[in-house]
Amino acid sequence: MSSDIDVVTVGHALVDIRILVENFPGIDQESKVLEQSWGSGGSAVNVAIGVRRLGLKSSILAKIGFDSFGRIIVDDLLKEGVDISGLRISLGQTGFTIVAINKKGEITMYGYKGAAETLGPYDLSEYAISRAKWIHIASLRLDTTIEALRIAEKYGLKSSWDPGRVLASQGLEKMKPVVSRVNVVFLNHKEATMLTGIEDYKQAAKEIASTGPETVVVKRGEKGVYIYSRELEDEIPAYRVEKVIDTTGAGDAFASGFITGLLKGYSLRKALQYGNAVAALKISSLGSHGVPTHDEVVRFIWERGGI
Repeated sequence: MSSDIDVVTVGHALVDIRILVENFPGIDQESKVLEQSWGSGGSAVNVAIGVRRLGLKSSILAKIGFDSFGRIIVDDLLKEGVDISGLRISLGQTGFTIVAINKKGEITMYGYKGAAETLGPYDLSEYAISRAKWIHIASLRLDTTIEALRIAEKYGLKSSWDPGRVLASQGLEKMKPVVSRVNVVFLNHKEATMLTGIEDYKQAAKEIASTGPETVVVKRGEKGVYIYSRELEDEIPAYRVEKVIDTTGAGDAFASGFITGLLKGYSLRKALQYGNAVAALKISSLGSHGVPTHDEVVRFIWERGGI
């Protein structure tokens, strides 16, 4: 079957409510909200929109409620040009995340997954997956993840997996049915330690790679990323920005850039640097969808000496 979609994402679709506050109040205290932003979020949404803005065609498999928050998600995805034929509607409520950010850039989050975490294996559209070249699975329950990979393997898709803390906390042995079958694993340092029980992120990445994936990328925030793969082992530094506004979703922005880079035919190193540039531009603005366009990324990299 021909691929008319570049990337299909599978995972959570939520509404993100972001507020910039003067400070985090104590019990029975109040803090002034300086700025606020509402919009769709969740890793599946973020990456689907991210790769779309970078010039690829994307679709999403996720579950939302038949409510006003669900409408926000649908409207955002349609506005960005993401294929929503694989979106499922639940009788439950659409999930949401409240993100409070103080003047220091510190973050406090409150999350309600709602309908998002009820996406089961039976909800997955084989047709939607078969149309794509790449599948990105993020923060998704284990049984649904395994089924998504089964379908992806059937049609020869490349795959990436970002487990999130919940699945990472279950350990590498339990996650082997997933880790051993994906091409790329994305984790932050804490998740790598949770998954393997190894504090050193380099050793943790090597332990993960020993179970099968071609590439393991450890996201290290302002320090950049570490990659361990069959082709390359290196630290790729982050780009510096004048002012950090909102770091939530930076990992999804990086993943969007890295996947896009690979599908554009970039080398691993160039794709990593491209991903870092996407993340740098994302953290310079408030909201889930601060992901730039391809031209903006190229200009940003060029102004800093190129790749």
